[in-house]
Amino acid sequence: MKKVLLLLAEGFEEVEALTTVDYLRRVDIIVDICSIMGEKTVEGAHRIVVTSDKVLDEIKNIKNYDGLVIPGGMPGATNLRKNDRVIELVKEFNRGEKLIAAICAGPIVLQRAGILKEREVTSYPGFDNDLKEGIYKEDLVVQDGNIITARGPAVAVYFALKLVENLVGEEKAEELKKDILLDMVEKFI
Repeated sequence: MKKVLLLLAEGFEEVEALTTVDYLRRVDIIVDICSIMGEKTVEGAHRIVVTSDKVLDEIKNIKNYDGLVIPGGMPGATNLRKNDRVIELVKEFNRGEKLIAAICAGPIVLQRAGILKEREVTSYPGFDNDLKEGIYKEDLVVQDGNIITARGPAVAVYFALKLVENLVGEEKAEELKKDILLDMVEKFI
């Protein structure tokens, strides 16, 4: 069974974090929600309090994880970027060629970790200036090797689907689209 670590800091974007957790768990991907705040409860950017499964000090190694997810939101992404242990985790996941996914302002964490050099990347509009080492794209979701980035809250569904596709296959992603009625919605767009 695939397993993912999702990091939360005070001020995270709730839609991006919780949509991703929900949709990954629907296809039996284990998601450990991990607070970097030293306690399990973390307040999001819109005052929604989430209880995480773990705190950062509990993550001793990443060998059992297949991917890392970094939601955006402000000041959540800034809080993640300032945390040296978070930066080391990003580097570790990248060295292991494990999946790393960041949405909205989240890619600023990847920039600080130094893993975006000449990699295609996207983010919430306006953060392109913070991602100078990458090759900036305005697509909704961008994948370059083991790195997936996405624009923001409205794209959270497609971000999660891209993770599902990478972790358990395109067939599971298509099943999820049907289960959440996204296939029906897309017929009207």
